[in-house]
Amino acid sequence: MRLRILEAAKQEFAAHGLAGARVDRIAANADANKRMLYYHVGNKEDLYLEVLEGAYEKIRAEERALDLEHLDPPEAIGRLIDFTWNYFLRNPEFLALLNTENLAKAKHLKRSTKVKSMHSPFVEMIRTVVTRGVESGDFRVAVDPVQLYISIAGLAFFYLSNSATLSVIFGRDLLKKDARDERLEHMTALVLAALTGKSTAAFGSAMPVLRAAEHRVV
Repeated sequence: MRLRILEAAKQEFAAHGLAGARVDRIAANADANKRMLYYHVGNKEDLYLEVLEGAYEKIRAEERALDLEHLDPPEAIGRLIDFTWNYFLRNPEFLALLNTENLAKAKHLKRSTKVKSMHSPFVEMIRTVVTRGVESGDFRVAVDPVQLYISIAGLAFFYLSNSATLSVIFGRDLLKKDARDERLEHMTALVLAALTGKSTAAFGSAMPVLRAAEHRVV
């Protein structure tokens, strides 16, 4: 019952935000009633925080399973980029929850007693990869692991969360498969070029060829 409530709540909060979410709909979609919901998870804000914590727990658990510590550093970073991109694609509700909480200035996340402890091992995992990369000569600089992860996540997050407007502005369907593949290749080449000091061409980055029509003056 608790798992059904949390899943229904995740979908509700992702679709409507905290303010627009309705406990009645969550209970109905979980095949429960409001009394059972309050018994299992508390009020709406408590439920929202638990959903948010669960969303972070899920992505951190899957990141740990990547086993980056045992890969060559460039391969490890490439795998992290690939995972982050595809995780965001597979879990659009995660991006929606992040947008909702950022609009609230992380008001609810600040109440969490779990989030910081979740992220510390993940940061250390990236730090280990970067340190090994510097020691092996693969990477030129020991970048801050937090900055590195924010850059990776930001390259993916901005593209996906703004794909509707960007597609209209640039006249491309940015969510078509070839466009998604091109974006992943570009992100990977960009990050690895920054870490290694090599050209993006060394990582197979095919920079988009501008169509002649895009050069025409209208």
